[in-house]
Parts: sequence; C-alpha cells; structure tokens
Amino acid sequence: MAVPADAGSGTAAPARAKRPAKKKAGNVVDELQLLTVPDGWKEAPFTKEDNPRGLLEESSFATLFPKYREAYLKECWPLVQKALNEHHINASLDLIEGSMTVTTTKKTFDPYMIIRARDLIKLLARSVPFEQAVRILQDDIMCDIIKIGSLVRKRERFIKRRDRLIGPKGSTLKALELLTNCYIMVQGNTVSALGPFSGLKEVRKAVLDTMKNIHPIYNIKTLMIKRELSKYPELRGQDWERFLPRFKHKNLKRRKEPKKKNIKKEYTPFPPPQPESQIDKELASGEYFLKESLKKRKRVEEKKAKQAEAISRRQEERNKAFIPPKEKPVVKPKKASTETKIDIEAIKEKVKKAKKKKLGALTVEEAKLKIAADEKKKKKKK
Repeated sequence: MAVPADAGSGTAAPARAKRPAKKKAGNVVDELQLLTVPDGWKEAPFTKEDNPRGLLEESSFATLFPKYREAYLKECWPLVQKALNEHHINASLDLIEGSMTVTTTKKTFDPYMIIRARDLIKLLARSVPFEQAVRILQDDIMCDIIKIGSLVRKRERFIKRRDRLIGPKGSTLKALELLTNCYIMVQGNTVSALGPFSGLKEVRKAVLDTMKNIHPIYNIKTLMIKRELSKYPELRGQDWERFLPRFKHKNLKRRKEPKKKNIKKEYTPFPPPQPESQIDKELASGEYFLKESLKKRKRVEEKKAKQAEAISRRQEERNKAFIPPKEKPVVKPKKASTETKIDIEAIKEKVKKAKKKKLGALTVEEAKLKIAADEKKKKKKK
C-alpha cells in the first residue's frame, strides 16, 4: 500500500487554493453605470390613467401676502386660476383678509399637485413674477424659500451682506443664476429660488455662506470649475476635491490693546511698608496732644481756607469774560526801495508816440511793405 510523502511527519499537506468562480459576461454590470442617470432622461409624467379614481379627501392651503402685492395679484389672478384649472385645482384671492387659498376638487388626480400649487402662491407672495412662479407646476422644477433675516444680528451688517449677494447692478446674482440654472429673487428677509434640485442646493449654500461673511465669488469660482469638469465623462465617478480651490480664512483684525496696561512690579521678598493710621499722623504732627476745643478751631480754620480758595477761583473765572483780547500788532507798510528807480522820461516818450498813432493804424514798416505789394499787383495787371 502506498503511503503519502508527508504521512510520517506531524505536519499536514497544504490545501490547494480555490480559484474564484468565473462570472458570466452577461451578468456583469458596471455599478457606476447603474448609479448615474443617463443624459436627457426624463421621468414619465403623472397622468389620469395612473390614478383614475381621484382623491378621497379635499386638501387646501392658504398663505398671506403683503399689501404692496395686492395690485399685481389682482391683475394676474385670472392667469393663476387658468394655470391651476388645467390640473383641476381651485384658487381664490381674498383682498379683505389679504390671503390666497388653493384647494383640490373631485376631478384632481395628481396628489402632489396641491403641494406645487401651495408653492406657487408662496412664490407669488414673495414678489416672484407670475411668468417665473408658474414654472413650479412642472415636474422637474422645485423651489426653495431661504429665510435670511435672523442670520445676522445687526441690521446695517445684514443690508451690506444682502447687497453683496446681489452685486453691482445684479451681476453676482446673474452669475449664480447662469451657473445653477435657477431663478433667484432677493426680497426683504427672504431669498426665493426656483429651478432644478441640484441647482437649489448650490444656491442655498451660496446664500448661507454670504450671510456668514464668505464672499459669493468663492462659490461662483467653485461652480465654474464643477461645470467644466462635468463635461468629461471619465471624471464622473471620481472625487473632484483635488480640482476645487481651497480658500483660507484670513482674519485681518488685530487684537485691541487695553488703554491701561498693568505693568508688573519687580518682585521683592520684603512686604510693603504698613500705611500710617490716623493716630500715627496726629502723633507726628503733634495734633494728638491738643485739646478738643483747639482741634475744633483748627478744623474750622482749614474749612474757611478751602472756602476762600474756592471763592477766589470762581472770581477769576468770572473776570475772564471782562479781559479784552490781545490785539494784533499793526504791520507798517514797507518803504519803496531807492534801488529800483522808474525812468520817467522813457514813459513820456512812449505816451507821445501812442498819441500820434491812430487806433488800428499800421506801423511805418508795415505801411511800406503794403505799398510795395500794391505796386506789384498793378504791374501784373498791365
């Protein structure tokens, strides 16, 4: 009988490694391909065939609107009713109460349409024009109303940061709209955004960062880079952190120095001298041994001396009003220097020449030149 080679030894023979089972080529599907949404894909619209029996209960939503929106809502309300009637939803406007209400009917088949109608009246109340607000009724459009009023304490600082979000002539807001494919409306203490869900996330981040004193240009730069990276399909499943810029926080404010600086005294092992008591002071001046009547007289004299000083000080302050101001010293005119003498005879000759000469008359040299020119012209004509 044949014995295996390792039968005598205490160690067992190593087991053969199992090879992994081969998967069929048809079943192998790339996980990344499953997670990504194909370009141009749209979800099928919700039709009456999906819910033929309609809704069981009636739902309604109401919202208030400010006084300044009353005129615009009154003008565009027929268009709102027409847009909602297509989805079998009733809309009513109460100008006395200042509210808008939307309710479902028996014909309503889309259960989520009442939520979209609620968002529509909310956007209209927040000064979004009807042309933009009506887009919320589409399936691929969402809205987000961001409350920014309570994010900053001081009103002046809040207005500055809100203006920074809008930018000069609305340029910053326009850049955000182009990069996120969203419509953004800044009104009062809220920011209303309308667009695809991916864009709304970026808008909310940019708005909240701006109110936290982070300039919106940083978010705009990041969005521009992301837009360029999305054009490359091979980078779709990779991390984009290495391409995005990293901005460091710079705190330029210096620590305020205190007005009074406490300078530490040099350390000495000996304690400070004990302050003198009132009795010690009286003993040093000899006042301790005086009688009570003399002490009293001395106090009265000191009091009178202080009063006299105060009276004299007040009198000096009163007399200041009667002291005349110091007059400025009179500046004497300087005598004409004898060095620069005027030549009177030369001036007289100039005056005589001016009298002889008529106004607008030619000089002797100019007259001679003119006569010579006239003679040449006459010779040429002959």
